[in-house]
Amino acid sequence: MSESKTFEVIFTGTGKASGKMRNDISVEWPMMKESFELATDEGPFHGGDGTAPPPLALFTAALTGCLMTQIRAFSKRLKIEIGAVEVQARLHWKGEQEGNDPYVTHPVGFDLDVDLDSPASEADQRRLLEAAKKGCFIEQTLSQGLQVGHRLRLDDNWHEA
Repeated sequence: MSESKTFEVIFTGTGKASGKMRNDISVEWPMMKESFELATDEGPFHGGDGTAPPPLALFTAALTGCLMTQIRAFSKRLKIEIGAVEVQARLHWKGEQEGNDPYVTHPVGFDLDVDLDSPASEADQRRLLEAAKKGCFIEQTLSQGLQVGHRLRLDDNWHEA
């Protein structure tokens, strides 16, 4: 019987507004001693200059890349041979706005079509995809409907918002 082990994965991020709608974000992965510099911006439609991808593009890339990474990593662990991996993602939201009020958004659905170049049986390919779905931190977060906590700094103190 194999031994069970647990681990934590914690990323931190600090974003600073640096243009009309541009945000420069430093992301750190302390456990791995890695850091990343990312940026987001919006196009003219939303008042930006389009100097970086919009946040939803990075979100789409993150979900797609997470699943693809787990497919390749778990194919080795499960000894399921694969060649090329292609994932087509479609992330769909709906926005509603009344008058000049800020709009409110709602997710409609996220679909990921997975194409594996593999001689493995259908059962093994399905087993690999299920393992990858369970191992993808982003997909697991979305499927559980995790609540996002917010705090607002007021008068030099942090308050739940």
